[in-house]
Amino acid sequence: MLKYTRQSDPELYELVLEDLKRQENTIEMIASESTVPLEVMELSGSVLTNKTLEGLPHKRFQAGSGVVDKIEELGWQRAKELFGAEHVNLQSYSGSTANYSVFAAVLEPGDKILSMRLDQGGHLTHGSPANWVSKIYHHDFYGVDPETEQIDYDALEAKAKEVMPKLIIAGASAYPRLIDYERMAKIAEEVGAYFMVDMAHIAGLVAAKVIPSPIPYADFVTSSTTKTFCSARAGMVFCKE
Repeated sequence: MLKYTRQSDPELYELVLEDLKRQENTIEMIASESTVPLEVMELSGSVLTNKTLEGLPHKRFQAGSGVVDKIEELGWQRAKELFGAEHVNLQSYSGSTANYSVFAAVLEPGDKILSMRLDQGGHLTHGSPANWVSKIYHHDFYGVDPETEQIDYDALEAKAKEVMPKLIIAGASAYPRLIDYERMAKIAEEVGAYFMVDMAHIAGLVAAKVIPSPIPYADFVTSSTTKTFCSARAGMVFCKE
């Protein structure tokens, strides 16, 4: 492992080795972490790290991008087939920036977003004051029924009609239940909102078809490529073509 780093920077090498031992002897209970296949580690340390890329395949701002264009298009093809999506973008650096990409594409500063409360399962990027995006858009929130601890869809619908948001977000970081994407899509349609699902925490289960997919119902579906998906640290955005 790290043959050259071991020689050129023994101090750094020892720290990496220390974390390897930690990982080998620890059960991680952190939602954003996973143990990736060796192929992912090989590719993360490959010659591809040398390439600067801006723009889309065949429309780059830098020369010498032809091979990487083929790789990105291969990723598009595989992601679309795996999730049954019409279109995908794989350029986000994380699931968070995938969310920001959707916001930037369809919202203007001050537009209203309706999303799940953080203290009832939502995600920091969906409007928490701890996240800088909360300063750009106006956020309102829906939550769970205190008795069933499941999303109160009637209350969500009433809130949507009251707020009239431009975007409704489903998906969570701490909600261990299936979400009724079809109903939420209908609510969004009723109030003229876009419907986005952040499936970062369940993408692997969706890909394996263990649980229902949001892609047939949502205008946008975002995800990290870590967590249950067990790939390199990046993000993806699915949408209608």
